[in-house]
Amino acid sequence: MIPPGRDLPYGWGMDDAPPRFLVDADACPVREEVVRVAGRLGLAVVLVTNGARPVRPPALPYVRLVVVSEGADKADDWIADEARPVDVCLTADIPLAARCLAKGAFALSFKGKPWTSDNIGSALAGRELSRHLRETGAITGGPAPMTAADRSRFLNALDAMAQAALRRARD
Repeated sequence: MIPPGRDLPYGWGMDDAPPRFLVDADACPVREEVVRVAGRLGLAVVLVTNGARPVRPPALPYVRLVVVSEGADKADDWIADEARPVDVCLTADIPLAARCLAKGAFALSFKGKPWTSDNIGSALAGRELSRHLRETGAITGGPAPMTAADRSRFLNALDAMAQAALRRARD
């Protein structure tokens, strides 16, 4: 396990490190896309997992795998603790997105929905409503599977968010 702040790319310090993609990797359907965009832009990728599902990172110098201890929300805790205002947090977990936004970081869903301070409150409320409806049996099933349109939207949003992170890092 790598403690927060110990995996910075290219020997940078915490204050001057370039933006990174912090990926909630256990159920991430867009890892290849993230790695491709990071390589094109010269950014680091940190894949964070609790080891419950196998994650095989590509053997590239800008991609790191962080395996946290097993347990609910351990990967989320690591990402939230590590997030900096120039980082882009990639997750389908709305509470994790809220925690990253609270740290000033960017947050993006795997289907290309940017999480912002303007929409995260309603997303959290909708999540609670959906949880309640599932518990009562009013709804069953999970999210719709990824489509080609979702991947395209994700790539466009990731590129835009990465460019915003790079601008923020330069300022």
